[in-house]
Amino acid sequence: MNLLLMPAAFLLDLLLGDPQWFPHPVRLLGMLASGAERFFRSRTVLPLRVAGVLTAATVIGMTVGVVQLLLWQAARFHPVAGLVVSVLLLYFAIAPRDLAAHAGAVRRALLAGDLPLARQKVSMMVGRDTLSLDQEGVSRAAVESVAENTSDGVTAPLFYGLFFGPAGAWLYKASNTLDSMFGYRNERYLEFGWASARFDDLMNFLPSRMTVLAVAAAAFILRLDPVFSIRSVRAGARLHESPNAGYPESAFAGALGVTLGGTRSYGGVMKTVPTLGLRNGAMDASTIGRATRLMYVSTSLFLAAGCAILFFTEQFISR
Repeated sequence: MNLLLMPAAFLLDLLLGDPQWFPHPVRLLGMLASGAERFFRSRTVLPLRVAGVLTAATVIGMTVGVVQLLLWQAARFHPVAGLVVSVLLLYFAIAPRDLAAHAGAVRRALLAGDLPLARQKVSMMVGRDTLSLDQEGVSRAAVESVAENTSDGVTAPLFYGLFFGPAGAWLYKASNTLDSMFGYRNERYLEFGWASARFDDLMNFLPSRMTVLAVAAAAFILRLDPVFSIRSVRAGARLHESPNAGYPESAFAGALGVTLGGTRSYGGVMKTVPTLGLRNGAMDASTIGRATRLMYVSTSLFLAAGCAILFFTEQFISR
């Protein structure tokens, strides 16, 4: 029965996405992280790195503890309730349809010839400045977001949810949220965010690399370029400033026949990042559509492969 929980959660997300009327649990995680930061920064005299370690440990510990408590209480009430709560917790930990929806909004704006609207929509996906982006720049930003979040938002929580259950999925979500809030290399967070950034790097190490295989397999199914997908990873993944993000981004770039990276602006400050991909194909609304399909197929394959591994592992152990 446990083997069916993650597929059920994945299907639920494909059907419902993230309902806008319901407060997403990640928002509560963000509030918890902000509260912990205020406490350890303002009410202690600890060195910033130590305060950051304690903040990360507090948020992660409380998150896993609350998830385990919910599961225990639900199962205590009724076994079916325990299964339902497990599926819901896993469902809220992944976001393939929400990612596709954001990318689709950018794609539709470009197809309608509304570049200002496309810039506005893509600004909801990326942290860079978008007001001066042309059609190709908007398309590149959207594709990069889809590529990176295929791992961060889908395959990584799938991995931890499959092998460690809802608590594992939310341990990952906590680490990812901490990194998104504190993992900046600026004056405020260089020391305080050190633990959050390093722990997130550790959590993403395996999923990001396993995602490459899923993307290459999906590229074969979609008649894209699986060979260049792998070659692009080998050529450029390690050039990325993140030890993990370069893997799915390079895999997408190679499969789609485009390049990602280059020069972009953050708060008016220009920054050049390594170019990923081996073919500099044109990028437009159709590229966003192909990237979205690649995300859907690769995440589905990732889930199927994980279920198969888990099934045969359980069979082997039960003998």
